[in-house]
Amino acid sequence: MTGLEPVAVAAVALGAFAQASTGMGFSLVAAPALIVVLGPGRGVPAVLLLAVLASLLPLSRDWRHARPRDAGRLLLPALLGAPVAAWLLASVDARPAAVAAGCGVLAGVVLLARGTGSSFLRRPRGAWLAGLGSAGLNVIGGVGGPPIGLYAANAGWPARETRATLHAFFLVQNVATIALLGFVLPPWSSVAALVAGAAGGMALAPRLSPAATRTGVLAVSSAGALVLIGTAVL
Repeated sequence: MTGLEPVAVAAVALGAFAQASTGMGFSLVAAPALIVVLGPGRGVPAVLLLAVLASLLPLSRDWRHARPRDAGRLLLPALLGAPVAAWLLASVDARPAAVAAGCGVLAGVVLLARGTGSSFLRRPRGAWLAGLGSAGLNVIGGVGGPPIGLYAANAGWPARETRATLHAFFLVQNVATIALLGFVLPPWSSVAALVAGAAGGMALAPRLSPAATRTGVLAVSSAGALVLIGTAVL
């Protein structure tokens, strides 16, 4: 046990709480601490498996509220775009693209927070843009959630449908990534922390208004964009 393990366990609990209450945010919160503790080789696959559980637990209760067609519209470009993005970015410096993408996400968050919606994002082409953006940002910096969060926040879905659809999207996306990277069992302390955090988030989620859920999704999307920019710049 290292001195950082309690921090990692707390990060897992907090990430699971965010995921269960808003529909996204687990990897953004938990991944940095877990990767420091376990190392990149074991940390990334362990984070992915925990992220699957963080989506699966709340989805097991709310799966009836998911929007399968909308989740599929986002998943198709995300899954098809990931290997293409990896191939295109393998031999180039991705930092300028990361900064540009992060700034674009922040601009989108500001517009949506001010009440300016986008009719383009509600069309099929908007789903393709969000899915491809998620795939590219996953490859660039492991932060693929913000484009999906922007799409969901703009869609006008009820709060419970927003959370369930986001859970379904990230569940499938992370399972597909595990299939590529391999399976690593995370520490049991992290699993226990995830269950506790998810239980707290699931208890809070029904009490959140649609406006509060939307604000939470936008806040997590902003944090993801800032992490992406910071990682590229530093």
